[in-house]
Amino acid sequence: MALPLLSIFLFSSLTLFSLTESKLNVDYYNKTCPQFEKIIQQIVVDKQLAAPTTAAGALRLFFHDCMVGGCDASLLISSNSFSQAERDTDINLSLPGDAYDVVTRAKTALELQCPGIVSCADILAVATRDLITMVGGPFYKTRLGRKDSFESYAKDVEGHIARPNMTMDTIINMFASKNLNVQEMVALMGAHTIGFSHCSEFSKRLFKFSQTSEIDPTMNPTYVQALQTLCGNNTKDMAAFNDVMTPGKFDNMYFKNLQKGLGLLASDQAMIYDQRTKPFVELYAKDQDAFFKAFAHAMEKVSVYKVKLGKMGEVRRRCDVVNQLQVNPNKKIGS
Repeated sequence: MALPLLSIFLFSSLTLFSLTESKLNVDYYNKTCPQFEKIIQQIVVDKQLAAPTTAAGALRLFFHDCMVGGCDASLLISSNSFSQAERDTDINLSLPGDAYDVVTRAKTALELQCPGIVSCADILAVATRDLITMVGGPFYKTRLGRKDSFESYAKDVEGHIARPNMTMDTIINMFASKNLNVQEMVALMGAHTIGFSHCSEFSKRLFKFSQTSEIDPTMNPTYVQALQTLCGNNTKDMAAFNDVMTPGKFDNMYFKNLQKGLGLLASDQAMIYDQRTKPFVELYAKDQDAFFKAFAHAMEKVSVYKVKLGKMGEVRRRCDVVNQLQVNPNKKIGS
């Protein structure tokens, strides 16, 4: 099974680059901000050591940004009295502050070194890559030159970010709408090898699952008992690690867990039963190198999805406010 799947991966990687992507360049800041990657790396190391969940948070932040209108840092824009931004829609409220903070710190340092040069979108992309690598994940090249979005609207989010209670058909179709195939989707779901989820996202699997079963029968019974203790008494704000075995390490344990009924979210566990996703779960559980290659490929592909170039965007002076608003705070976002 491994050889055909890897052949598909190699073939699909040859079709990754489009005209838009070719305008991005790994050396984009070599002349205008030569300390760019060194500055980000130092900020990332300091932040991850101080707050070990930063890597998982930044990965979620990056993905939630890119899946809604492309990788343009629109998720970083704050709401104002005229408009509710993406970051304040319900599915984004649980994104951790440490993830926003690492981008803010990097932006502040870069503005001192080379003001008005580095976009927030590029900072998020590179910081995420470096954080993944720092916790054991694969390194991959990140093409640069993205511009930041002029606007951000909460109404644009729904239907673009997968929810734990969605069917596999819905999730597969959602990824397909971003030109991501099933293999790439499974690899990206492997990001759940780090990070955590709140009880509200999976408690239905533990209590009154259906008319015929109190708990989700696909879950490991011992695992259920531990989660029931954690999430009992309506403590929905409590959280559990997505990967109960190696929660702080980026590895393939997530896929091994699915084979044992240790998937935390229903949408995760479902992948071991769906015939479209099961072969890839089994491959990545068996072969971490195959997972890392597929994940790196998928992340490169996501990172160039609908990027904004030239006059389509700007380089924000602050990541949470578009430049126009910094000049005129009474002006509505995007107007």
